[in-house]
Formats: sequence, structure tokens, C-alpha cells
Amino acid sequence: MIITLPNTSTREVTQRLNKAREERGEVASGRVLTVVVSSTAATPLESILVPVTDAAREHPARVIILQEADGPSDEPRLDAQIHLGGKAGASEIIVLSLHGGLTEHEDSIVRPLLLPDTPIVVWWPGDAPRNPAADPLGVLADRRITDVNAETTTRSIYRRRTTYSRGDSDLGWSRITLWRALLASTLDQPPFEPVESAEVTGPADDAAVDLAAGWLADQLGVPVKRINSDAPVPPVDAAGHETVPVQKTVLKRKGADITVAAQDAHTAEVTVGTRRSLVALAPRDLGDCLAEELRHLDSDYAFGRALRGLVRVNRPRRSGETVTRIVEDLESLESQR
Repeated sequence: MIITLPNTSTREVTQRLNKAREERGEVASGRVLTVVVSSTAATPLESILVPVTDAAREHPARVIILQEADGPSDEPRLDAQIHLGGKAGASEIIVLSLHGGLTEHEDSIVRPLLLPDTPIVVWWPGDAPRNPAADPLGVLADRRITDVNAETTTRSIYRRRTTYSRGDSDLGWSRITLWRALLASTLDQPPFEPVESAEVTGPADDAAVDLAAGWLADQLGVPVKRINSDAPVPPVDAAGHETVPVQKTVLKRKGADITVAAQDAHTAEVTVGTRRSLVALAPRDLGDCLAEELRHLDSDYAFGRALRGLVRVNRPRRSGETVTRIVEDLESLESQR
């Protein structure tokens, strides 16, 4: 069921929601949180609806999608669509198309639609604010989710390092959850020797690989080298199917090195010394990553420490590139906008 409300107001949207709920015999108390999605006209609505509805099957929520209207408009106007039932499941999805100056007041527009006494999560599926925690929408949120791989500014993961606040997270971190679990499990196998150094290989512009290297540098306290591959983001196997972001990891020890290498879209090869085994390891889709973020609304300290570990990673320099230079370039770009 889709209810279309052109040239409307948040008050009318609320009234229509209440009426539809009464007609369907539903109660708002079935929603466990409010998810606010802030997107631009460049982000297709379908690319938001699919992962949101997938995640909402596990976490029934009121989802409010704020999207800039396509094309210039001087006249402030609000168009709305309300999705109930069907693919929305137990959730209710409100799509608000913002015209004119309304794009500068997203927080004021969303406030009347927030569910009372429920956690608030804000997700930026494209370009995110420089400092999500200081953004007017971010101030409202208990959890702020970004996706640096979807941003037009490359290396923005280093900007996240300098602006990190409790409650921040990134989908690049969720993409390597299964990889982190697999790698940690390899250390439970004999011989139980300390790791002396590590190497992480993956696409040059994939922030998930940077986070993986930062996580190892922080957790192990050893030199970590980040090796760039020529693979696209995300990487693919010989058949053209997407694989996990981290293509290969080597934990170097005196006796037996540990190697985890992606073989194809569903399998990784784990080598501990001379022992080899194949383990199921598949990439995660956006809905799965988003659902994980909604599962843990407390501060993600491990993510914060992985960001902190970025400065300890030995990254191959490209045209004199360093972490400090990256951050300075990002700040210069932001000041020109």
C-alpha cells in the first residue's frame, strides 16, 4: 500500500499515518526504532528502499527517507509517499521529497515524525557531513551510519578518524565482520606463537581494507602493511562475482605464518603453517550490513580503535601521499565547497 501526498506538510503526513494505522488495526508500539535516511537526488530511491526493507524485517521501524528533489527549484515544497505493508512488512516507510530551501532544514522536517521513546538512527547512503555527530540530523541520533565507499571524496575514512564520536559507525566496518571473526579464530590454532607483523591486501580505494589494517594495528600492536591491489571496488573473482573486500591477509610469526585468502565469491583458503583448509566466506549485501548496525546501538569502540590504528599502518605512498597529507587535502576540499 502506497499513499501519495503531493505538496503536503509533516502534519498532514502524521494525520494520514494515524488514519491508515486505524484502518489496518496497527499500533505504533510495534516499531522498535526510527531510521532516518538522508540522501541526495543522485542516489536512486530504489537503492535505499531495498536495503532498508531488508533490514526492517529484523528491526521493525519507522523509516523516514529524506531526498533532495531532482532538478532546481526555488519554491519550498514537500512531497511525500507512505509505504505500508507489502515489502515494508511490519515497518512504515515515509519518503519525503524536499524542494527548494527545505533541503537546508532536514532536522526541522523530521522532528514531528520521530517516534517517541525509541532510538534514532541516521544513515547517509552517499556523501555524509564532514562531522556526522555535529550535523543537525546527527545531533538527534543515537547512532550515525556512513558509507565512505559511496562518497565522492576518496580517502574520506581518514576524515572519519579525525571527527569520530561515540555513536559513529561505517558500513565498511560491517562488511568485514565475518572476515574479522575468521581471522581471529585462526589464532586459536597451534602453534600458539605471537604475531610479529601483518600484511593486508585489497583494492586501493576500498575503505574496508583500510579499516581491516587499522584494526590489526590496534589489536596486535605490530607493524601492519597495507598492500594495494588493482582490483575494483568491490573486488571480484575469476567468474566476475563479488568477493570479500580483503583479498588476502598474512599474519607473520616465527614458526608458522597465518594466511587467509579469498578464493571466490563464497570461499576463502586458510593456511596455518603447512595446514590448509577451505572456509565459507561470502561478501555481505547492504541490507545485511545495515541490519547489523541496527542490532548494536551502543557505541562501537572497536570501530573507533580501528580508526585510531590507521595512523600506524604502513601504506604504500602514491605521489607523496601520507595520512597527514590525505587529511590536509580533505580539509582543503571541504573549505572550497
